[in-house]
This record gives sequence, structure tokens and C-alpha cells, in this order.
Amino acid sequence: MTLKIRERTRARCRLLLQAMIWGSVPGIALAQSSPFMTGMTSLQANILSWLTPVAIILVMVLGGMAMASRMSWGWCIGAIFGIAIAFGAPQIVTWIRGMFGV
Repeated sequence: MTLKIRERTRARCRLLLQAMIWGSVPGIALAQSSPFMTGMTSLQANILSWLTPVAIILVMVLGGMAMASRMSWGWCIGAIFGIAIAFGAPQIVTWIRGMFGV
């Protein structure tokens, strides 16, 4: 029984030592870029490039509907919040991650 505990303790100490070594070399530890993050950044850029003309057309349509007095102001407020969230998503995510220290 005590032999298994010693082996586990040695394995944990070895892992801790490896983590300390890799953590002390930030160039090596942070040099790896995640393929997931690269793909998500590309997806975000593509969505924003498609969303820009859609948002412009939406604002034009809302303006035309407001001129004709055929618009519910709930639609206008919803469109403004949607555009703000869509184009402000990176800043919102950075703000939330900063709040939780991630």
C-alpha cells in the first residue's frame, strides 16, 4: 500500500517539476498557437465581413420604415442591440474574460 502511495507521490512530483520547467520558459510554452483559435479567428472575420453589408442594409430599411411611419420602435432597438453585439463581440469577450481572470 505504501509503495503505491510513494509511486503516486513521485509521479506527481515529476509532473510538478516538468510544469515548473515549462512554465519558466515562456517563449517555448507560449510559442504554440492553437489551431482552434486560428479557425475561430478566421470564422469571426468571415462572419463580420458578411454581416457588414447586412447591417448597412438593415439600417437603410429601418430608416425607410421610420420615414413612412411603419416601424415598431422595438424592432429599431432590437436591431441596434444586435448590431452592437455582433460588432462588439471581441471586446465583450475580452471584458468578460478580464472579469474572471481567464
